Amino acid sequence: MERMEQRPLGRTGRDVSIIGLGTWQLGADWGEVSEADAFAVLDAAAESGVTLFDTADVYGDGRSESLIAAWQAANPGWGGTVITKMGRRAEQVPENYRLANFRAWLDRSRRDLRVDTIPLVQLHCPPTAVYGSDEVFDALDSLVADGTIAAYGVSVEREEEALTAIARPGVQSVQIILNAFRLKPLDRVLPAAGEARTAIIARVPLASGLLSGRYTEATTFAENDHRTFNRHGAAFDQGETFSGVEYADGVAAAREFAAFVPAGVTPAQAAIRWIADQPGVTTVIPGARSPEQARANASAASVTLPADFHARVVELYDRRFRAAIHPRY
Repeated sequence: MERMEQRPLGRTGRDVSIIGLGTWQLGADWGEVSEADAFAVLDAAAESGVTLFDTADVYGDGRSESLIAAWQAANPGWGGTVITKMGRRAEQVPENYRLANFRAWLDRSRRDLRVDTIPLVQLHCPPTAVYGSDEVFDALDSLVADGTIAAYGVSVEREEEALTAIARPGVQSVQIILNAFRLKPLDRVLPAAGEARTAIIARVPLASGLLSGRYTEATTFAENDHRTFNRHGAAFDQGETFSGVEYADGVAAAREFAAFVPAGVTPAQAAIRWIADQPGVTTVIPGARSPEQARANASAASVTLPADFHARVVELYDRRFRAAIHPRY
């Protein structure tokens, strides 16, 4: 098993690999993935030094959590950390974010994950008002106190949500979209997190695959893939799909991005490494649907980018996306 650079997961006392594995795709919304294929992806990630798996209770209605638990049972020596999310089982109104629901959701996740205490649970992009509720965070503190969870964080859509969360002393992590097509977290969120020693978990690092450079304007996706059904935000926040950029614009920008990626490095590896290089980032969590993809993503940890790479990313973003994306998130 390879050794990858580890960074502190907030103030939890745990360290995690700078590249983790997002496991949305092991549940649903990216097309079907068999149990054997899911295990192969988890095997490949672990063998490549990944020590963080990120999941959620709604990924395949618990399927992702259950698959990870079964894999862990078969791989007791892994020694990594599994974190999950909660909140999307109910209608997205602030009043559903209360202790009784938290207990019900977490009891189910603990069963699916086969653990007594969940190492870290994150609120799953709740309504904005939730971040300002003392009652919500008092409830989370009580769940830490009784051992249901060891720590908690939040997954956010927007900068202001992240900053409100970071200001709360119990929040150990903020999961946020950060990639070459979404630079706003660099402005205020990453500096605030660094000062507070709050973990930053960067999700959607490849803009739903756009930054891999593998797609063209003619590429199609399965009917049950969110890149088909949520392209314009019909099911959930549009920013979760292609990072909120219009697909054709993203394909064109991805070609430009690929053109300044150094020889011997794939666009996906460069995109992931660039995020990991940003001060304040704890870990980057690309998904993977094959063992080869999991290994390739993890190998980004050993990539060194040219000195001018960041400036070129910023120039591309400023020219193509800043006006449309920066004000929205």
